[in-house]
Formats: sequence, structure tokens, C-alpha cells
Amino acid sequence: MLPNLIIIGAQKCGTTALHYYLGLHPQIRMSADKELNFFVGDRNWRRGRRWYERQFRGWADVHGEASPSYTNYPRFKRVAERMHDMIPDAKLIYLVRDPIDRIVSHYIHSFSDRREHQPFAEALGDMDQSLYVQRSRYFLQTSRFLEYYPMSRILIVDQADLWEHRRETLAKTFAWLGVDSTFYCDKYGREKHESADKRRKNPIAYWMKRISETRPAKMVSSDARKKIGRVLYRPFSRDITTPVVDESMKSRLVNALSGDISQFRKLAGMPFDRWSV
Repeated sequence: MLPNLIIIGAQKCGTTALHYYLGLHPQIRMSADKELNFFVGDRNWRRGRRWYERQFRGWADVHGEASPSYTNYPRFKRVAERMHDMIPDAKLIYLVRDPIDRIVSHYIHSFSDRREHQPFAEALGDMDQSLYVQRSRYFLQTSRFLEYYPMSRILIVDQADLWEHRRETLAKTFAWLGVDSTFYCDKYGREKHESADKRRKNPIAYWMKRISETRPAKMVSSDARKKIGRVLYRPFSRDITTPVVDESMKSRLVNALSGDISQFRKLAGMPFDRWSV
């Protein structure tokens, strides 16, 4: 079977948490592996439709997955086109947060996993070309999907609402998905914040992480792998100092993002009045 729900991002906006919370609902089954990255051309698209179908098993009104890389344009192109060709009636959820906070969290994530080696200011580089900035251009990312899906099939969720008003936000999401909106359980009180646990891995820790992502390792649950990883990685990692966004840097980021975020506010019909942009 194929999914009828895709969490398309944004990265570092609570997609892991929402994937977990939705999967607790008795009418929803989320994929065992969170990030399938199927519709990304150089990731799992080559595995084909049958591989993708095998990721969704059992009865449920809603089957879903969450892959934040789906909103990584222009690095990954044709994602929305491929998605619509295969699942034209799917519903999409796009989680967002303060765009500058998202960039900082994104940098920490990349620096932790040794995909980034430069200091924060140098890593951002040219604001118009920066991949960190591009992924916080929420209107740009959403517009790629609006070429194929009507806005009525896209739900925008502010991460702050998921953290601070979880019951109401989940009830709204369940109602939009057409499942029992009154469902709630004690596990919804569980926090799923990961950035606070990020440490800079050395090559040994990086090698162990790669092993944890292989198929045999994935026979162990994701939560168990993360708990084991925290213990194993610690001797081979160090704390990361959260980058400071000074006034000069903030001004540059606001200038780079303000036009896009203004359009996104109008599209979403939401004020996002606590955002820094």
C-alpha cells in the first residue's frame, strides 16, 4: 500500500516528535523508519515503488512517513512532482519554527554529524546561496508543492504550538486527517527534543553512527538505538557551543528571509508573531 500522509519538513522543526505522536493514534500507522527519503532522486527513489509500498503495513485509516529532505529545494528537485505522480491525493504536513532558530539548530545538527566543519558565520557564507537559509525560506519550499497540491491538502503547524499547546494542536491535526480528534494518551507528554543532545562526533563516533544506520542495526528500535548511541558516542564526542547570532548577523538573516516569510505568513494565514523575522 501507499501512504496518504507525508510530513514534508521542515528540518529541525519537530518532525521526529510529530512522527512519534501521530503513530500513537490507533487509526494511524507511521513508517517504522522515519525518514524514507523516497521521493529524493539521489536517495531512495531508485529503489522503486514496490520498496516504498513495503514500508507501510497493517490496517489503518492513515499511513504516513516523515522526510524533512522533501523541503530542501533547490538541492533536491522534482520531489513534489514525483510525489504527486504516485500519491496525488495525499495530505501533507509542514512543520515550521522561527526561521533563524531553525538555522542555528540545523547548523548544530550538521556540525555534530561532521557534515559541517566551518564556524557558524563562515558556514552561512553568501546568504542568497546558503542551504541553511534556503531551508528557512518556507514560502519557497511550500510553493514547490502548491504547483501540484491545493492548499487545502497542506497543513502548516508551528512547532511552538506543538510544544506549548500539544493537546489542541494534535486534536486539530487529527480532525484534519479525518480520524478521532478526541484521542489522547499519557505518552503525548513525552518530549522528543534532540538538539539538546547533540555533541560533535570524532571520526570513531561518526563510524559508529554509520553502523547504527545499517539494516541489521535497524532491527533494534529507533529509540533504543538512540539511547545506546548516547552512551557509546560520549567518550568520542565533545559538547557543542550554541552559535551566537549577534545583531549584525541577525540583520543579515532578516534581510535575506523577510520577503519570503512575509509571503509565507499570508499563505498560512498565521501571524507567527513571536518569530524574529
